[in-house]
Amino acid sequence: MSTIDPTVAQLTAPGTPFAIGEQDGMRRFVNAPASLDMLIESGRRHGAATFVVEGDARLSFDDVFARRDALAAALPVTPGEHVVICMRNRAAWMVAFLAVMRAGGVAVLVNSRGAPAELRAAVEDFAPPLVLADRERAELLRQSGYDGDILEAKDFPLEGGADFVPPARGRDDPATVLFTSGTTGRVKGAVLTHGNMVTALMGVQLSGLMVLHDVARKMGVAPEALMVGRPQAAVLLVYPLFHISGLVANFLTPLLTGGKVVIMRRWDAEEALRLIEAERISMFSGVPTMLWDVLHRARLADADLSSLTNIASGGQALPINLLDAIRERCPNAAMGTGYGMTETSGTVAMAVGEDFIRRRAATGRVLDLYEVRIEGPDGAALPPGEAGEIVVRGPTVMQGYWNRPEETAAVLGPDGWLRTGDIGYVDDENYLFIVDRKKDMVISGGENIYCAEVERVLSLIPELVECAAFGLPDERLGERLVAVVVGEGLDEDKVRHHVGEHLARYKAPVRVGISTVTLPRNGLGKVDKAQLRSLWPQLAGDR
Repeated sequence: MSTIDPTVAQLTAPGTPFAIGEQDGMRRFVNAPASLDMLIESGRRHGAATFVVEGDARLSFDDVFARRDALAAALPVTPGEHVVICMRNRAAWMVAFLAVMRAGGVAVLVNSRGAPAELRAAVEDFAPPLVLADRERAELLRQSGYDGDILEAKDFPLEGGADFVPPARGRDDPATVLFTSGTTGRVKGAVLTHGNMVTALMGVQLSGLMVLHDVARKMGVAPEALMVGRPQAAVLLVYPLFHISGLVANFLTPLLTGGKVVIMRRWDAEEALRLIEAERISMFSGVPTMLWDVLHRARLADADLSSLTNIASGGQALPINLLDAIRERCPNAAMGTGYGMTETSGTVAMAVGEDFIRRRAATGRVLDLYEVRIEGPDGAALPPGEAGEIVVRGPTVMQGYWNRPEETAAVLGPDGWLRTGDIGYVDDENYLFIVDRKKDMVISGGENIYCAEVERVLSLIPELVECAAFGLPDERLGERLVAVVVGEGLDEDKVRHHVGEHLARYKAPVRVGISTVTLPRNGLGKVDKAQLRSLWPQLAGDR
């Protein structure tokens, strides 16, 4: 059976803007611009349309590009030098990133939620000539003892720089550094090139075109007809901009396509509902907890969610009961899912709309730019349907970890294959299924138990809001599987029995902790299982 989607074949054929061909031994967009700044510049065409909404402030594309030009001309940066950006989600963060790209620098995107010592350590690892920060982070850096140059957002120039000539940057030059979550070790900075970022962004644009063409085909009209009179797309920005999802999907993609970005300073479900209605938000992507919050509050308030046409989740798998609840409340919204990581500049596999619904357990279909290999413990390639470590090769795979040669060599081969650390399999239609993290497998009594498999079964419980399964040391078994669940009307015996009915009995959690509050998460929205392990005695009680 062919694994090439006919719409993809049409949109990526020779002579099209998204034509894919072989270059330097890898499948690439052959018409891609050489640098991220060149691609960003295409967003200038949207002119007076609103681009950023931050509180009462509204900035047009013209406003943002004018501020970008002014700051780029003022930056004391030579091509290839690092510039650290350390601030919360705000319009100034966006201007800072665009300006660093314009000036030819490498934008280092620091987790703004870190403690002073963490911020200082991250900044000093790059020895930047300048840090671009908001007032709060500038104060934290000074408190930590950092004595380098800091330019605060309030002092960014607002005009000038129209005659600035940007330095040339190429496909293989570093563009930005994003930090991995560090849930399985120390935090590492993934170095992403201009080619990585340009390809990732063009991939997102291509996926949007795929949906448009598929809908048009089903309706029997030309794709252009669907765009006539269509309102401006609007994104609710809840992911941090230092996260690959926030950067690529919720900031740079709307910049290129003429969308509006509405910034939420902190998560609040009632405020999210207000903004969805007031700003006619069409795209909302958040972790499952946020989606549950919105659905629950919407039911209570009878809120208007009719503007939502695209809903996606990130940070963890989308629970099946949540998927059903979203489809019931927002029947006209296209659901989407994908698989990717910081080290791959975002998405490697994706499914949207009906493509997603027909394989709800999958994390998407492998995109045409990538090679995905499933390897057994001995490194041998496994056939379709067999689970092993997912190994990826493609034009968005990172250059390596900054100043971490040994850790880079452990995951990235000289031939460009990246070991993801995830366990999964590919079916005969090129759908990718994630079984678990390689390091998140529990070996109990000699049996391998994949936590993600248990979590997916737990998500079938109607009352469940969120869950996490993980292993704890056990003298007799080696490890024992436990779970923490959030939801009304749940009890330990019911949860254990449910898992035992759907999976082998040995995969049922030995103990289940019931939490009355949202599960702890790290800065990238993923459940923090290390913190859950430390909280386990309180969650489980003394038995």
